[in-house]
Amino acid sequence: MSSRSISFRLVLWYSLLLTGIFTALFALLYFNVGRFLQNDMSTSQLRHAQQISNSLLTNIRLTGEDKLAAKAKEFFEPESNDRFIRITRESDGKVIYTSGTPTDDGFNPANVPALPFSPETEYSRQIKLPGDKTLLVTALKYTSPDHQDYLVEFGALLDPVKAMLNHLILQLALGLPLAIAIVTVGGYWLVRRALAPVEQITRAAERITQHNLNDRLPVTNTGDELERLSISLNRMIARLDDAFQNSIRFVADASHELRTPLTILRGELESMAEDGRLGTEWRERAASLLEETEQLSRIVEQLFTLSRLDAGEAQSDCSSFDLAELARTTAEQMNLLAEDKGISITCEAGQPVTVEGDPTRLKQVVVNLLDNAIKYTSKNGAIQLRIRAVNGHAILEVEDNGIGISAEALPHVFERFFRVDQARSDDSEGAGLGLSIVKSICTAHGAEVDVVSVPQMGTRFRVKMPLHKN
Repeated sequence: MSSRSISFRLVLWYSLLLTGIFTALFALLYFNVGRFLQNDMSTSQLRHAQQISNSLLTNIRLTGEDKLAAKAKEFFEPESNDRFIRITRESDGKVIYTSGTPTDDGFNPANVPALPFSPETEYSRQIKLPGDKTLLVTALKYTSPDHQDYLVEFGALLDPVKAMLNHLILQLALGLPLAIAIVTVGGYWLVRRALAPVEQITRAAERITQHNLNDRLPVTNTGDELERLSISLNRMIARLDDAFQNSIRFVADASHELRTPLTILRGELESMAEDGRLGTEWRERAASLLEETEQLSRIVEQLFTLSRLDAGEAQSDCSSFDLAELARTTAEQMNLLAEDKGISITCEAGQPVTVEGDPTRLKQVVVNLLDNAIKYTSKNGAIQLRIRAVNGHAILEVEDNGIGISAEALPHVFERFFRVDQARSDDSEGAGLGLSIVKSICTAHGAEVDVVSVPQMGTRFRVKMPLHKN
């Protein structure tokens, strides 16, 4: 899938958007879970502080502060449970009781500083301890029946909370890529499914050429934008078909109508050029006009040929024949024209090469290519005509050592009425239609034609068409 395609960009944007949403949700989940666990831990510690106050400080006047430590250790066992308990008398700041070091040596109670004064009755603090430990302490202010104020502190390490959060992070780190992968694959499937009609429209549009403008794009009966697009494009193709057919009819009609007056004009000019009653100057003018008339007749004939090719009449007499034999006989005929310029034509067509098509039209291809090579090859030059079969295709090549074609003009040589540069045009009587006819005939026969040329070194035209299947 191309990185510039709509499918790729939709999947990318979809994946990035959901990745951002999932990341934000996972971060919010992590924050809320951590906050919930700490609040739950703080609430539990507050209940323990209340239990200490209700069970130990309510009757402290009767039991005495000296026996408080023994009872706290007996009832709550802070060392065994890895808890921190400290009871302070607020009137003078005397610590009545401090729990001992936990059995797992997780922290040292002596390193726990006194909480700062707070007007709140209940509050919690996180205290950083050596060894990257964090102690969560919940404090409760309590007033005994004898009106003595005490501060009860109950704490525990946040290690269990951190362990649970780390486990949650691990699960999210493993689950997020998996979720993104599933979303990406699902998004790709949905996008491809949604754009499948576009692929069908594209393939159908690629198959439509000037020869099958009566074909139409597929229309999906979904009532969506793609259906409206297909209908609009089909209407546009129909308009193009009408315009193209009108153009073909105009060229054909105009060419046909011009043939008769040109024939009459040529006959009259021939009579004038041969009339001995006219002076030499008038006969020369008539001969010059006759040459221009003949050139105009050739152009009209070529236009008429192109109009018939555009109308799909390229294979009206389709049959299987030996392209190599056709090329040899055509080369022999064109050799007479080449000898006038001192140019040699070599034909390499030893083995039979059977193709299917209109022999007359394909002979026209050989004639036009050889004629083009003769025109633009210098005196005493050489032209090679090669016919061979390669991988199920017939290959016809016409190569000369003439003046060549510039790189700028090379992509346009098959365009109608295109003439290369002045250096080539001065010696040519053509109108720039010969190679257009070659292109049209090749296209009608399912053949490909290309050209390779190096200025001042020569040009090679290559036609590739399917072999005849027995």
